Amino acid sequence: MSQWEVVIGLETHVQLQTKSKIFSGASTAFGAEPNRQACAVDIALPGVLPVLNREAVVCAIKFGLAVDGDIASRSIFARKNYFYPDLPKGYQISQYEIPVVAGGGLDIKVSRGDTPTDKRVRLTRAHLEEDAGKSLHEDFHGKTGIDLNRAGTPLLEIVTEPDMGSSAEAVAYAKALHSLVTWIGICDGNMQEGSFRCDANVSVRRPGAPLGTRREIKNLNSFRFLQQAIDYEIGWQINEIEEGRKIHQATVLFDPDTGATRAMRSKEDAHDYRYFPDPDLLPLEITPAWIDEVKAGLPELPQAMQARFEAEYGLSAYDAAVITTQRAAGDFFQLAVSVAGAENAKLIANWMQGELSARLNREERDIADSPISAVQLAGMVRRIADGTLSSKLAKEVFDALWNLEAADADAVIEARGLKQMSDASAIEPIIDEVLAANPKSIEEFRAGKEKAFNALVGQVMKATKGKANPQQVNDLLRRKLAG
Repeated sequence: MSQWEVVIGLETHVQLQTKSKIFSGASTAFGAEPNRQACAVDIALPGVLPVLNREAVVCAIKFGLAVDGDIASRSIFARKNYFYPDLPKGYQISQYEIPVVAGGGLDIKVSRGDTPTDKRVRLTRAHLEEDAGKSLHEDFHGKTGIDLNRAGTPLLEIVTEPDMGSSAEAVAYAKALHSLVTWIGICDGNMQEGSFRCDANVSVRRPGAPLGTRREIKNLNSFRFLQQAIDYEIGWQINEIEEGRKIHQATVLFDPDTGATRAMRSKEDAHDYRYFPDPDLLPLEITPAWIDEVKAGLPELPQAMQARFEAEYGLSAYDAAVITTQRAAGDFFQLAVSVAGAENAKLIANWMQGELSARLNREERDIADSPISAVQLAGMVRRIADGTLSSKLAKEVFDALWNLEAADADAVIEARGLKQMSDASAIEPIIDEVLAANPKSIEEFRAGKEKAFNALVGQVMKATKGKANPQQVNDLLRRKLAG
């Protein structure tokens, strides 16, 4: 593989989180019966005219600001002509020559040996357009059904430069983009429902050679499929070239069942679509005042929040990056720290990445739907920090809170008598009893066997039903054994 260089660019269709379509008032809600959310504009009845959805433009401005792109003060809509059954007008309204956003970039982590490093993926453009309908081929007795509910749904198509050199980099970029568009609230990110779909342009070449002929893999709606499809395509193209065959530009589909790509049609170029300005839509004009208004409503962006968590709370770059993968997680952490205190930030991060993350994953929940609130977790962490709870007892409290058995950690501690024993005068007699009952372990410890000491600690913790402060048990036990 080292004899070959891989070149990848991605085009991502992000469905914008608006209540109505980009050029009509029809609903964008997912899951309706076929053709129940397609109005006269969407199905192209004679005489209808499109009206631009202002909120879709706001979403585009938010994205442009978030990626440090250039937001066009004047952009235009064009007709992209092609003929498919799910496109009633015979053209798609999109943007071509003057997109709403140009340039910008997104930073990702890439592996360079054992050390992850930063890499910036440059963006070519982001433009507004309408989605097409959907052709349905299943359960129609050999016929195709057309569902126009998606027709006219607002999309932001985000196009990168060919800056990625592996499927891993492409997936890292797609995940970073997914995180960003959900973070700023312009997309719900639901890949199963088609809200976030990637097309991958893949080519290979010998190092230093001109760019190879690319093939475009269409409509990849999971990160796993994106990686599998690119890896297969890379291997296929290399094999074709090494066997003396030429790569022909084409659009291909990925079959998850076979793990292979297959050609769908020869790849079109821009001139094949006969773009021309849409005569029914005025140019889109975005003033500096409008941009400032949108900017004022943007949340703190992921990288800024990550840097702040490192600076203010002393989190490692890794911890801060994990916590800011989702805006909901970042907000959860921030609220928990505000309740428990900055001195407990690391402990909160540990519980979020440990027990909380494991439970959420096991039950396929998002942190926004966590049964344990940030305030409840903070209350439990405070009791760990002040010595009321041991780590073992804290897990019992966590279970009770998760199962909605109490309003807060203090209520669980009170109801179950879980307060940690931290009084040396109460622990010492128990240690004396354990030592008296285990003379053999004492001999083994004094002979240099550390396992014997751990066994004695275990006996003390068992005798106190896990309530003794483990550090105090260790200290007292060692002092008595040394005496």
